Amino acid sequence: MKHKELLNLLNNLDENGKDTVDSKRVLMIDGLNLFFRNFAMMNMVNPEGVHIGGLGGFFRSLGALIRQIEPTHVYVIFDGAGSANARKNLLPEYKSGRDLQRITNWDAFDDIEDEHDAKVDQMVRIIQYLKTLPVKTITLPKVEADDVIAYLANTIPEKPEDKVFIVSSDKDFLQLINKNIIVYRPMEKNYYTEETVVEKFKMEPENLIIYKTLLGDNSDKVKGVKGLGEKGLYKRFPELMERKVTLDDIYDICEKKFHTHQELKEKGSKEKFPIVYARVIQHIEELRTNYKIMDLSNPMLDDRDKAYLDECVKTNEYQYLPEQFVSFYNEDKLGGMIRNVEFWVKDVFEKIKL
Repeated sequence: MKHKELLNLLNNLDENGKDTVDSKRVLMIDGLNLFFRNFAMMNMVNPEGVHIGGLGGFFRSLGALIRQIEPTHVYVIFDGAGSANARKNLLPEYKSGRDLQRITNWDAFDDIEDEHDAKVDQMVRIIQYLKTLPVKTITLPKVEADDVIAYLANTIPEKPEDKVFIVSSDKDFLQLINKNIIVYRPMEKNYYTEETVVEKFKMEPENLIIYKTLLGDNSDKVKGVKGLGEKGLYKRFPELMERKVTLDDIYDICEKKFHTHQELKEKGSKEKFPIVYARVIQHIEELRTNYKIMDLSNPMLDDRDKAYLDECVKTNEYQYLPEQFVSFYNEDKLGGMIRNVEFWVKDVFEKIKL
């Protein structure tokens, strides 16, 4: 769904003609995802030779998103320290090796340590900038941003016309899509709704958790069923395109296929049993682990985490200090990263509800 189609959707939120002035339109940013994308793509340095691509690009992207979506509320969510630990307890190799690879080849960095230091410095600075804006910035210790976003996206909407826009290139969020939740994937510049998911993946969003469980996720070091690709998935498990399917359903399908094959074999059939079905049966416990790791309908939060997030939604403990934002901008010598920054910060953020 492109921007014009999105505008049509937003302009027709209530088909019954009810007043939607008080409806929520919440922009929810996967903070690290947006930062790393800009850091990797923007080879920009200030007059002192300091890399500023991640910092300046982050706010330029944030401003563009706010102007497109015109949200009533904005949340920026970051991973907390030790955020991957809960999933590493289930799968030790989860997200392993990420810190051992460079994400750029810019001359601005001498080596991987230099690049790492620049990422940390710019991230710290982004948090400082965000504290001057009418934006809720949330980080929970030992909790991934995915879990926070999933919980908030499902608890904030109170009416059918309330909308939450999740911004991330992470495919895991697509499973959350419903009448209230839309996902924007920046690399594609595309908005995903229920209809978009069906058009692209040939299944309802609720089945995408099974899709990812079976195929795995190389970026997170989660292994899927060996030898199974997207085409094979559609061929072997057409039920995914027909109805809601659970992992137990997938196991039952494979088991029935095996019993049918055995009966035919006894009658003289020479047809081989598809190895994919066998591997699902053999590795069902590993697949259950995949499911737990990827399932955002049940985010990894304890009761204290949920209570804290509920309170974050209720309170308005943040400031709007445009002059301080501009002061930071000038201190960092971001120059032309944002044109006419004094006008930009007021034009973008003054309409957001406090």
